[in-house]
Amino acid sequence: MKQALRQVIRDTLVSYEEVGGLNNTDRHNLPSKRMLGQICSQLLQILFPGFHDENPIHKSDLGDLTQERFTKFAAGLEDQISKSLQVADPACPKAKAREVLIRFLQLLPEVRTLLRTDIEAAYEGDPAAQSNEEIILSYPCIEAIAIQRAAHVLYLARVPLLPRMMTEWAHARTGIDIHPGAEIGAYFFIDHGTGLVIGETCRIGARVKLYHGVTLGARSFAKDEAGKIVKGGKRHPDVEDRVTIYPNSTILGGETVIGAGSTIGANVFLMHSIPANSLVFGEEKQLRIADKSGASRQIEWSI
Repeated sequence: MKQALRQVIRDTLVSYEEVGGLNNTDRHNLPSKRMLGQICSQLLQILFPGFHDENPIHKSDLGDLTQERFTKFAAGLEDQISKSLQVADPACPKAKAREVLIRFLQLLPEVRTLLRTDIEAAYEGDPAAQSNEEIILSYPCIEAIAIQRAAHVLYLARVPLLPRMMTEWAHARTGIDIHPGAEIGAYFFIDHGTGLVIGETCRIGARVKLYHGVTLGARSFAKDEAGKIVKGGKRHPDVEDRVTIYPNSTILGGETVIGAGSTIGANVFLMHSIPANSLVFGEEKQLRIADKSGASRQIEWSI
């Protein structure tokens, strides 16, 4: 066993030399995925005190507990911001990370205000919702939206890596994939949510409701003379206020706009804009129901 293991180690070290792009040695001190997971968990505790804790929190203890949490959270996040900034600019001073951190912390009350509207939208939009407590504790959309709204602040501050790592942490936990670059208005609700994708350049208005399996994606990618994808540019659709999009619908394109007050039915595929107050749905299909016993009975059923 020892001899076989030594050979495996030698072969792996050769692979490290020969196979590029998979190693990060003698280069950047990258942000840590493990630490990032801890930071996201701490962030949820700060945003929803008492909902991500094992023990109850008394209001009289909230001040001291919040100070303790912010101190630990800020130290860890500042370090990760600094590492992220230095990937793009190795000479980036640590003072820049502190500046970004302070601005991020200052905006957390605004993030909480938006999250309050999201919880209200979930309660109003889901007849199965029994209480705000149930929504915060059990609805995956609240966790995914909370992390995305916070990550969006870092995205706007042009912090590389970290915002995407945050939303992918939430994606792994919830099945909801929202890019940190997406702009999302108040009273946002995602029902069920599994398999939902929202691209980087999406702009979503207020009081929008999306169901599971919805994709707000890119139609195509421009390429340069060498055939490589050109980065940036408006690639994903805009969804205006009071739009509802039902399960498994796909809407593509940076020029596509879903007009305010519209409803998109299930399993719709769209690559062009629709005006306000539109109803979009697929053509009726017919189901054929046969008797499994072999009898001649057959039923046609329009849906």
